[in-house]
Amino acid sequence: MTNIKLGILDQSIVRSGSTVREAIDETIATAQLAEELGYSRFWVSEHHNSNFLAGSTPEVLMVRLAGATRHIRIGSGGIMLPNHSALKVAENFRMLETMFPGRIDLGMGRAPGTDRVTSSLLNPSNDFSEASYLRQLEHLRMFFTDTAATERGFIWATPMSETIPQQWILSSSGGSAEIAARFGMGLAVAKFINGFVRPDVVESYRRKFRPSEQYPEPRTILSVFTLCGETEEKADAMRKLMDYILIEFEKGKFGPFPDAETVRKYQFTAGELERLRYNSGRIVSGTPESVREQLTDLANAFETDEIIISTMADTVETRIRSFELISEAFNLREPVL
Repeated sequence: MTNIKLGILDQSIVRSGSTVREAIDETIATAQLAEELGYSRFWVSEHHNSNFLAGSTPEVLMVRLAGATRHIRIGSGGIMLPNHSALKVAENFRMLETMFPGRIDLGMGRAPGTDRVTSSLLNPSNDFSEASYLRQLEHLRMFFTDTAATERGFIWATPMSETIPQQWILSSSGGSAEIAARFGMGLAVAKFINGFVRPDVVESYRRKFRPSEQYPEPRTILSVFTLCGETEEKADAMRKLMDYILIEFEKGKFGPFPDAETVRKYQFTAGELERLRYNSGRIVSGTPESVREQLTDLANAFETDEIIISTMADTVETRIRSFELISEAFNLREPVL
């Protein structure tokens, strides 16, 4: 692939010793930096019941992000649809599209972004079934096309914006890819969640894709954890932190964010090393040349021209530098045709 477009997925990490306000301020500053560096999209995630991740309400944060930038696309990566009312999601994103026309992405998933108890509290009517998720997607489509109605008349999702946001289904498996194809939506393949997801998921999506008004042709994005250092030593230190975080996640520990010294001294057990090998497909890391080669290989394998990267680091400076190095490696400041 040539002219690969890159975006950023941000989770508003609360680092050890910092505050949630600082985490959100960093997300805002990162969106502004992403625009300056030539990234095409900036997405924010939805997580709950965690003191590690401050990003719980992407639809609220997106207002601030879009207002603080000029042209970069701002989106959710994603809205966990079963946690919400489909009508309220449609209204939130129509309002965003009204305020920032042509710049809003609605990425959606069916995972809760939290534990099952918290998800039940977010939406007490959530029965966690695929049928309910599909019904929500169908309702969302009707709300965006002004075709939703009951025997009492039409149900309007207001404001009735002239345009609608780009809609993407987040997928780490073949099932969600088939849903994206059925609804004629874009497919965002979450390799940072499932390192074993294969290109045949994209092939199946393209084969089964039903054209829609918004997407006459199938559209894909690949997302992966990406860490870039000026030296192999720096990249290895960033990788160890990411490995440590994923191990903690698998233990059900979602905070607080580890300090650099703890990670530096930590010795992985034999069992943990096996898990690191299992998780290796979720992460791309290395120097700029190596990262460029790895991401290009992934773009070729999945036949996509767009990748969204997610980067966690122990300091703001390290994370910023990683984004800068990747931008330079791909010449993102140059216009993408």
